[in-house]
Amino acid sequence: MNQSAEWSHRTVLLDEAVAALVTQPDGTYVDGTFGRGGHARAILARLGPGGRLLAFDRDPQAVAAAASIADARFAIVHASFAQLRGELEARGIDRVQGVLLDLGVSSPQLDDPGRGFSFRFDAPLDMRMDTSRGETAADFLRRADEREIERVLRELGEERAARPIAKAVVARREAGVPVGRTGELAALVARAVRSREAGQAPATRTFQALRIHVNGELEALDVGLEAALAVLAPGGRLVVISFHSLEDRRVKAFIARESRDAPDRRAPFAPARPLRLLDCGRTRPAPSEVAANPRARSAVMRVAERTGVPA
Repeated sequence: MNQSAEWSHRTVLLDEAVAALVTQPDGTYVDGTFGRGGHARAILARLGPGGRLLAFDRDPQAVAAAASIADARFAIVHASFAQLRGELEARGIDRVQGVLLDLGVSSPQLDDPGRGFSFRFDAPLDMRMDTSRGETAADFLRRADEREIERVLRELGEERAARPIAKAVVARREAGVPVGRTGELAALVARAVRSREAGQAPATRTFQALRIHVNGELEALDVGLEAALAVLAPGGRLVVISFHSLEDRRVKAFIARESRDAPDRRAPFAPARPLRLLDCGRTRPAPSEVAANPRARSAVMRVAERTGVPA
């Protein structure tokens, strides 16, 4: 199989996400995670001549792939969606009619051995979505102490064996052979983890935790959700597709918090915070989509609509 076929990306919940997002064909929309452009192309197909789509991605390869879209209504920004508010302001965009966030890692990132996201290949332990900057997973494991490594694995991977894995990483480092490759880390985890639920490789949670940590994914999500709320016009839609419980819990809590009147805990005697989002519910992939694309099985899409109350 050639690389272009092997690294192809099947966009999850494509029709459902675009239908929920695009309510005004001549509106301005944000695709916060361009990937390989599945959602972006479908959004552009639904937009009218006056529509506009601004896409974001941290990955230089994704930004390069966006060059194939020759459409005056489209632009790509090499940045995290956490920066969307500033990037919109820089382009004179005050309000948008929809923001789409398709979270997590893309299939091309997972399937490219050189990126170091997967233990299916032996490769340098990188895991950065933006390969032009930041600390790699190997860098983190070389400099972090045992307590910090354990915390990352426990909190971001929900790894029950976080302590023995962290001990093994530090012991190897102190012996003069720090973990620097995906194969080395997967083998170390397999030795440290005594049991794992059926169907899951021992290193799955560890690799997830390191990827989330290296890329600051949960912090970016928190900032991105607040930014989306700030830029959405009344009636505009927020559409978020999550792939694991840490993401989905944050999205669910954010929508719930902004979908009801609530007192400000910092000022308990102040008036209640006004309603700013209407929860439009959640969607899971159809069995037929999961059968065709097993990576869709954990996806959850949540949709909320901006009310007319100012932020």
